[in-house]
Amino acid sequence: MARILVTDDAAFMRMQLKNIFTSLGHEVVGEAENGRMAIDLYNELKPDLVSMDITMPEMNGVEALKEIKKNYPDATVVMCSAMGQQQMVLEAIQSGAKDFIVKPFDQDRIQQALAKIF
Repeated sequence: MARILVTDDAAFMRMQLKNIFTSLGHEVVGEAENGRMAIDLYNELKPDLVSMDITMPEMNGVEALKEIKKNYPDATVVMCSAMGQQQMVLEAIQSGAKDFIVKPFDQDRIQQALAKIF
């Protein structure tokens, strides 16, 4: 069972991800609505995995990923994006993201991503 931090500016998306992760037997230990909050919660909670939306206010997911990886090189982050963000997904992978999941979320795809990581 992984301890997961869910990061997305849309409450509905956070709830959807939380439901999928818990149904797969994992624990959601925190929720963040922007990259700045994700960094603060990562520092506090030290989760096993962060699901990180790319497009968010205040600080986007790629910037937050870079900041988390700078302080915690072993951090495991999976990016979540809508279609049409290939350039940012590529930048995220190059910055250390382990995988990316395209919205809308599919439980089987999330399970595959988690199986690759853990």
